[in-house]
Amino acid sequence: MSSNWFRRRWFDFRLGHSVYLIFLLSFSNFILIFHRLLIERVEFLNDIFSELWMFIVLFVVIYFPISIAVGAWHRKTQIKIENEQALLNNPFMARNFRMMIDIIEGKASKDEVQKFREFLTKIEKKSDSEF
Repeated sequence: MSSNWFRRRWFDFRLGHSVYLIFLLSFSNFILIFHRLLIERVEFLNDIFSELWMFIVLFVVIYFPISIAVGAWHRKTQIKIENEQALLNNPFMARNFRMMIDIIEGKASKDEVQKFREFLTKIEKKSDSEF
């Protein structure tokens, strides 16, 4: 096993934890705290949502469409800016684009072109089992 295997597993762990598991835990935690600190303390709300499951159902029915609308807005507007900023701060991508321009303009040597081609071929050939 290469040392990259452990790094990949660490990356997989962080991704699974932060994108999926902690999302579910924080979402559940948010609902429970919201219910405890608002619904149970405001008498008329507590009368309406005397059972936690009723509050959860209404919360999800309202929250999901709002989340979808915000997510769609983000995808259509904000994500362009985030991707641009990520590109501006990524020397790897800058190097690749510069190399492509050099190839197009004929400024890259045959050796540079070959190394770049081998590098890209290596990335393309990676299988899922390597990750």
